This record gives sequence, structure tokens and C-alpha cells, in this order.
Amino acid sequence: LSPGITKEQRVGVENLMKKAFANLKDDLAGSYFPLTGMKEDVRQQLVDDHFLFVSGDPNLKVAGMERDWPEGRGIFHNKEKTFLTWVNEEDQLRIISMQKGGDVKGVFARLATGIKAVGDSVKTESGKEFMLDGKYGYIHSCPTNLGTGMRASVHLDLPGWTKEGLKTLQARCEELHLQPRGTRGESGGQTGVTYDISNKHRLGYSEVQLIQKMIDGVNTLYKEDLELKKKHGL
Repeated sequence: LSPGITKEQRVGVENLMKKAFANLKDDLAGSYFPLTGMKEDVRQQLVDDHFLFVSGDPNLKVAGMERDWPEGRGIFHNKEKTFLTWVNEEDQLRIISMQKGGDVKGVFARLATGIKAVGDSVKTESGKEFMLDGKYGYIHSCPTNLGTGMRASVHLDLPGWTKEGLKTLQARCEELHLQPRGTRGESGGQTGVTYDISNKHRLGYSEVQLIQKMIDGVNTLYKEDLELKKKHGL
């Protein structure tokens, strides 16, 4: 895992993934962009797309996850920019499915297909499989991701809840088993009225249950926000 990985192992994971990505077909096919030696125009495009992960997170630094930065790190995405994989960030792999709009089922279907395709390709190239423990689920660098390791989120405008205050919204999300974040990531802080709302739990529930919790919770927050907007005259 990334706190203990050596430079050679990290580069080995990247080289394996370059081969694995080359095997992806159809709507999953795309390009890999290594952080080392990245051209400025490519870097700026990835920033504009909100795909690029950056160094400097104090928690990752303390855990030794940013040693030899940026060597061995990179981002893969398909042509439509709806399927991404981060290589050697906090985890060796982070597989992401995303798109604009409300088709959660479509995003989840692509994620399931993509995880299987990446897993099969890695196995073909190296004989290795994802680290899956019968009791603890998928093994990650951060213990909060044990279990499914899956975070399903939507970006949602909540002007009514914003007027009520962040603490009130956080308490409500806790009741709904959700976690609110700013749209700039886990430690990016909150700006404006747009929140990233996701399932709080990873462990003890199935992926389908967690997505359903997120959908139901977001619909509840949205309905409540309409009432709060009236209350605050928005």
C-alpha cells in the first residue's frame, strides 16, 4: 500500500497499468497521462475537467504517501471522460465513473463494467487480483474505505440548507447516513451553495444498498431544501 510502497514498486504498478489500460475496449478505451513530464496544456486540461489530483494534502504527507512525487503517478480516462482511473494516488488504483445529469444507474453500470474490465486486464498481464478480504472487504490505504471501498456522490445545490448553516446540514446528513463535502474534495473546504453529497458508510452494506441510501437521502435533502428556501424567502 502507498504508505510503505518503494519507488521501484510504485513504478512497477504504473508500468503494469499502462499495459492493462491498453487492453480496454469500446467505450472504456482511452489514454493514460503520467504526471511525470506532463505538458502544461495537458495538465491544464485535466485541471479544467476536475480530473487532476495534486500533492500537498497534509494527511497523505504525514502517512508517507507523497514520497518521490510525482513519479509513478498518473491518470487514465476514456474518450468521453466518463471513466477514469487514478494510479498511485492515495491507493494504487482508484476507479471512477462519472457524468453530468441524474442517471445514477448508468454511472453505476459503467463502474461495474469498468472495474471488471480493469481487474481482468490486470490479471491477464500479471496474474494478480484486487486485494479482497472475506471479512474486511477491499483493502485500502485508508481504513475508512474498508468494505466496498465505494463512494457514490452527486453535486447538489442546497441554498436553503446553506442558510440554516453547515453544522445543521451536517447533523441532518448524519441522520440520513450521508456525508456532505465541498465540491473541491475531502479537504478543499466549502464554497457557495453546491455540496458533494455521498454515502457515509463503506463497510457492512452492499454497493447497491449504499447507492440506494445516497439516492433516497439526496431526494430527501432536496425536498427539505425547497421548504427551507420558502422559509428564508429565497
